[in-house]
Amino acid sequence: MAIDLWSLYSLMFKSRRFEESVSQLWQAGLISGEMHLGTGEEAILAGIVSQLRDGDSMAVDHRGSAAFLMRGVDPALLLGEMLGREDGLCGGMGGHMHLFSKAHLAASSGIVGSGGPAAVGFALAARYLRPGTIAVAFFGEGAMNQGMLMESINLAAVWHLPVLFVCKDDGWAITTQPEDSTRGNLEQRVKGLGADYLVTDGLDVEQVWQTAQTAIEKLRAGQGPAFLHAHCVHLEGHFLGLPTIRIVRQPLRELPRIAIPLFKSFLRPSGGRLTERLAGVRQVYAALLDTLRTQRQVKANDPIARTRATLLADPPRLKALEERIETELSTLSATVGSELAA
Repeated sequence: MAIDLWSLYSLMFKSRRFEESVSQLWQAGLISGEMHLGTGEEAILAGIVSQLRDGDSMAVDHRGSAAFLMRGVDPALLLGEMLGREDGLCGGMGGHMHLFSKAHLAASSGIVGSGGPAAVGFALAARYLRPGTIAVAFFGEGAMNQGMLMESINLAAVWHLPVLFVCKDDGWAITTQPEDSTRGNLEQRVKGLGADYLVTDGLDVEQVWQTAQTAIEKLRAGQGPAFLHAHCVHLEGHFLGLPTIRIVRQPLRELPRIAIPLFKSFLRPSGGRLTERLAGVRQVYAALLDTLRTQRQVKANDPIARTRATLLADPPRLKALEERIETELSTLSATVGSELAA
């Protein structure tokens, strides 16, 4: 199989535009609860999902919509599910974190690290029912502190199961950085559990594709599990509407509503000793500065922008591809909008 950058970009661009539509619906209050988008992960997902065949399976984390879309799930079903409609993918009962498609052998869950056990189950079934197929588990680096995920890697190694464990590492477990929660490193941990370890730039879809291809070929040949460590940047943070990101993007609107009340609460006399209150103020200030310096603000850390820059060598083809996808998703948004208005 040869790499096709145009096909990969098509998957990435469609995913980004779909999630931007979801963001608009969420901002309008039409989707309830938290919303975890996969913006910034597109290169990782496209580089791997594009290589899956019929009979392959995948277990996804709480950012499942992009992977499902790339796997071929109807975007109308995904959008309906997020809106809680009966015609959604799971009858409106799962929301964006708990997506299931039997036809695509795909499942997602909001339980951190649960993709590991699910993928091992998929792979064990595949050994007897679908020889030559593989299972993929997607999760963040914070999930590597979950016992069930490490047990899954160990079991897959013991039984030589065809599982590709994909760690989408953005350096943040919600608001905690690895050095504050994890000792050692993931490479040592993975090799200690008996799986092959590979690392890739999760912002470079070609590199992800090539690295994943090497691992997938070994999986299909029955050489046991592999762990792909892909570094990326979550452009929206852990969830849509993260307060510090909102402050940086729209300071005049958000500062009065978020930061000022926080500072007042820290300075209030009933809030403890002065040194403690000042420490709290410094924490808030440091968080805002960190967001200003964050890699999320650097265009080169957007996998869509990086891939698009390469394809600009053929502007007409790029324009036609993007317009086709824009039209497709605009039609979907218009249909949903008219149904909601009715």
